[in-house]
Amino acid sequence: MVPELLGNPPGEDTGYKLRLDLGIWRHSCSNHYSFNCQETPSFTVLHQSPLDEGHDIQEEDKELKINWKRVATTSLFGFGFVGPVGHYWYEGLDRYIRLRLCLQPNSFRFVATKVAIDGFIFGPLDLLVFFTYMGFSAGKSFPQVKENVKRDFVPALMLEGGVWPIVQVANFRYIPVRYQLLYVNFFCLLDSCFLSWIEQQEDAPWKQWLNSLLPSKEKRGQGG
Repeated sequence: MVPELLGNPPGEDTGYKLRLDLGIWRHSCSNHYSFNCQETPSFTVLHQSPLDEGHDIQEEDKELKINWKRVATTSLFGFGFVGPVGHYWYEGLDRYIRLRLCLQPNSFRFVATKVAIDGFIFGPLDLLVFFTYMGFSAGKSFPQVKENVKRDFVPALMLEGGVWPIVQVANFRYIPVRYQLLYVNFFCLLDSCFLSWIEQQEDAPWKQWLNSLLPSKEKRGQGG
């Protein structure tokens, strides 16, 4: 019975040969990942990704193909937007809450207010700019970019909304302001993988379902 289960040819007595055929499940997994580290004089930027569209592990030679144009494009996004905007955002947010709202640093209200403002302003802005920038950099037209943003923005925002608040609670409570962007950069590395995966899903059923949770113009019209 055991030889039959293992697929051992009848009459072979030299031992069983076990093979793990990676090709069986390779096509069911995403083979695109994203990571990049870009340093500037005053802060470190870790964001979107080299291993993305067009990167494939070939079965024949097992060589890793990297789309360096994609690397440069996503690196520019981190260098030109996430780095400088995030740098001034965290400093300005801390100053605003301490001086204008007069909240005690590291108190519950202080941290909760920071997390709320960051989640409602910077988080959506980052996603909007990312999907728009990546669409235009891929040579898509304005209508195509608009449709892709409508398709990807809400699912990404809803899923990230369950993770980033936890990350930012620890950040705003325990990390000094001058190191907060550096702390966030590690999670941006993971986030870049996630956002690339979101793009690759295109019109996946689960994305359509998440988008359907929001009231559309047709639903509002039918409601009165």
